[in-house]
Amino acid sequence: MEKRATWIWYPGDFEIWLGNKFNNRRTERGAMFPPFWKQDSHWPTVVFIRDIELFEPETVSIAVEGQFNLSIDGKLQGGLRTVTLPSGKHSLALKVWNQSTPPALFIDGPTIKTDASWEVTYEDKIWIDELGVAHGSGIYVPVGHGSDSHVTPPSQFRLPTKSLTPVCCESVGTNAVLYDFGQETFGYLHFHGLRGEGMLRVYYGESREEALDTGHCETLDILHVGETPGSKAFRFVLVVKEDGASYDDVTIDFEYAPFDLKRSGTFRCSDDELNKIWEVSAYTLDLTTREFFCDGIKRDRWTWSGDAIQSYLMNYYLRFDTECVKRTIRQLRGKDPVTAHVNTIMDYTFYWFKSIADYYAYTGDRDFIREMWPKMVTLMDYVLSRTNADGMAEGKPDDWIFVDWVDFPMHKRGALAFEQILFWKALETMVLCARLLSSTNGKDYAALANALHEKTKTLFWSNPCNTYLHALEDGQLNAQVTKFPNIFAIIYDFADESEKPPIAQNVLLNPAVPAITTPYMRFYELEALCQMGLQDHVLSEMKSYWGGMLRLGATTFWEKYNPEEQGTEHLAMYGRPYGKSLCHAWGASPIYIIGKYFLGVRPVKPGYEEYEVRPELAGLEWMEGDVPTPFGKIHVRMDKTSVTVHSDGGQGRLIVGGKSINIPANKTVTLLQKRDRPE
Repeated sequence: MEKRATWIWYPGDFEIWLGNKFNNRRTERGAMFPPFWKQDSHWPTVVFIRDIELFEPETVSIAVEGQFNLSIDGKLQGGLRTVTLPSGKHSLALKVWNQSTPPALFIDGPTIKTDASWEVTYEDKIWIDELGVAHGSGIYVPVGHGSDSHVTPPSQFRLPTKSLTPVCCESVGTNAVLYDFGQETFGYLHFHGLRGEGMLRVYYGESREEALDTGHCETLDILHVGETPGSKAFRFVLVVKEDGASYDDVTIDFEYAPFDLKRSGTFRCSDDELNKIWEVSAYTLDLTTREFFCDGIKRDRWTWSGDAIQSYLMNYYLRFDTECVKRTIRQLRGKDPVTAHVNTIMDYTFYWFKSIADYYAYTGDRDFIREMWPKMVTLMDYVLSRTNADGMAEGKPDDWIFVDWVDFPMHKRGALAFEQILFWKALETMVLCARLLSSTNGKDYAALANALHEKTKTLFWSNPCNTYLHALEDGQLNAQVTKFPNIFAIIYDFADESEKPPIAQNVLLNPAVPAITTPYMRFYELEALCQMGLQDHVLSEMKSYWGGMLRLGATTFWEKYNPEEQGTEHLAMYGRPYGKSLCHAWGASPIYIIGKYFLGVRPVKPGYEEYEVRPELAGLEWMEGDVPTPFGKIHVRMDKTSVTVHSDGGQGRLIVGGKSINIPANKTVTLLQKRDRPE
């Protein structure tokens, strides 16, 4: 395969720069609304070096983002854009300065090309070379452009758009029109034939009520003729013309993250409502997949680690977009020194660690683990520096302990059992990655994980109640029972196998324990129930909960859904009548639940080198679907008499009802089941 040149930059700097642009696009009623956490910046001066040996003279072209100088064999050459090098051994060094965008370099010649083998420093004299593979983050593959073209530099990263028209419109008064685009959309409103000297007042709404409520809608634009609106999320838009402004028509430049449909996940079954739930979940995840995985497209439009880890998992069963996963993980981590938790939330720091273990399980990409390892170590150092006298994670005054949005009283003071289980899993991730990289500090993390596991079980497990209790506050046990620690005790294998069935019965299926009302924690609750073999119950829950949103007219899934609410109560949140996000990434969790626990596909060895298929009909008459993997797709079809699986690669095993057969690569296998006897 012919070697190609690519843009390179200091590892992680592109993601940090792009993330700052991304996270600062949020507006509320026309005012910019930056994120709540510290934002890092790219290094303005970066040096790239490479030693080469030429057997004949070679002419190379140089493109940069920024100002630069070139040194050849230690001799300064100035800012030449084309250089001819004589045969022999040479040392190239290019120093690039750019305050506004990350310094980036593109060199192309017959043999000399910028790629991941170059070394880089930001003038701290610590060189990052191929052993760190960190500069793999500098391999720029722009969406919709060839990475071998210096015409498209990294700072021009853009998502593509396509034009969409409203499905209907209606006049509101004498000078306003309400447009309905038929479903949730995201992009840039475009006015055709705009003319006059006045202005347009534009009011956006995820619901009809929001667009018409000009005094309370979350987003709006006040545009003088000639100005263009920024990107917004909406289904409805009210346009009010003032002072002679006029236009002929309105469309939206719909912005989207492209994907390969041939490599994407699919699902169909005998239940039409479940099919619709899967389709709307897929559309919800696609809308919240942008330059990064964000939470909601109206609000917040930010990268949150707790939201992102769920998006990654759903993505592994829908689009398998690993580049967006890596971009988001890098952006969330930022730079050293660490001065706060990820997004300022302690649990979100722990999810960040777990997301790296998940990434490796689904991709087998050890290079990315090697790239992130130094930042994993310094972030864990920060976590360990803030533990209490018992070695447990406990919130400090500058920490946000989130857990979930709850509709019942729940203290978040002291050492929460929920946080300790997440902390333990983060330490387990450190142990895993240390072993992968043959790091000597793996034993230290293992000792910490074992000690935390033992102490957490001792302090919080209640034998009489068969549950993990809530928290230790000021030395006193808070014996409140919530689902949160018990869910994660199951899905993270923190609990013993003997503890899991009573936890499921006494907590997860117990109506006396406060219910979860966000899709965020429903994600984990349903996963725990599936792990306990309760797919029949989970199917009923999905149809009730997500189906409930569909019956209320949802075209994407929401940040929160409480079936007890009525009418416009479903639109309100945070004390605002339209504060709720009606397109929220964590609402798309049926993609993951269906792919992993109904189609039953999961990797056994990293990157699907080996995998299992354990399908469960759960009362369906039939189902079929595709799960994307690094080597292609795994197709599963099941009815009440047989299961058929085809795989494009890897070595798999189909397991159904106590029977199992091997699934060779690029083969189709069928396993027959006993037919139901007629009554």
